[in-house]
Amino acid sequence: MPLIESLKETVEKVTGWVRPSGREVDEALRRRKPNVFRFADDGFIPNNPDLAFILYRSPVRVTSAPDPAALFEVLFARNGWKNSWRNGIYEYAHYHSQIHEVLGIARGAAMVRFGGSKGRIVKLRAGDVAVLPAGIGHQRLEGDDDFLVVGAYPASGKYDECRASPEERDRALKTIPRVPLPKKDPVYGSGGPLARLWLKRV
Repeated sequence: MPLIESLKETVEKVTGWVRPSGREVDEALRRRKPNVFRFADDGFIPNNPDLAFILYRSPVRVTSAPDPAALFEVLFARNGWKNSWRNGIYEYAHYHSQIHEVLGIARGAAMVRFGGSKGRIVKLRAGDVAVLPAGIGHQRLEGDDDFLVVGAYPASGKYDECRASPEERDRALKTIPRVPLPKKDPVYGSGGPLARLWLKRV
């Protein structure tokens, strides 16, 4: 995380300065239909045979927020997705085999490949949210200098980071099906599309 973002985040969390209220988060939230994608195992990145990658286009208005990253932090935390961080997306292909992940784009834009070499390249912009089930590969190909992401995780699961290799893929194929489903959609909470989509195993 860039030093200035780290200092800003620490000050805000300790003092509450510029931290958005629940009402401010609600006012920034917009209803958006989920874009749903499936990615096949490519021999290096396992992806997820049961759970779809979900992309919400601009569900959060960030243009007028003093600190758009804080909007995502508060939103995700109140829906049970915590241990948030501020940074970018790594330039190498990686995935998590023991936990799901949500990425909120606080600032800038980037071209990101999801799903490994046979996946899909998506331009993520400020306000977008990507929900990655365990196993989904992600890699930043290019991006703005000010590109800033807020990531978070559901309460159940264990953070790990796997690279694109056959050996790690073989181990991940055993752990990915055992990752518990989150209780809430990270954006829309209990009534959000996530539970319906993942329970239906689209």
